[in-house]
Amino acid sequence: MKTYAMKAGEIERKWYVVDATGKTLGRLATQIARILRGKHKPGFTPYLDNGDYVIVINADKIQVTGRKLDTKYYYRYSGHLGGLKSVVLREQLKKHPDRVIVSAVRGMLPKNRLGRAMIKKLKVYAGDKHPHQAQQPEPLEL
Repeated sequence: MKTYAMKAGEIERKWYVVDATGKTLGRLATQIARILRGKHKPGFTPYLDNGDYVIVINADKIQVTGRKLDTKYYYRYSGHLGGLKSVVLREQLKKHPDRVIVSAVRGMLPKNRLGRAMIKKLKVYAGDKHPHQAQQPEPLEL
């Protein structure tokens, strides 16, 4: 029996809504990355972007374990001398809670043009409102 490989025209995408309230950051990110990659589908093809769209709401209510709030740093570099900026997780959650989840999920996706296409299907919002009602997203319990 031959293994079936999906073609780009056969991909059907769904929209899912995930509520991040009380969820652990890493465990939530692994499940989101799995859906974005398409590994939950029986027709998974590693060289195609056949994953689904994921909307994450309440990103500001995410949980972390241990002492990560004070010891985990996020870095960004402007490209200039002395342009390395660092922000601790506690401050990042106050100012930009969406970037915390996007950064965690991005690290779990392929590091190539396929991964860059997959991360565009992730929409993260700090509150419980999102502008994607027209896509009729299904609630997903993780």
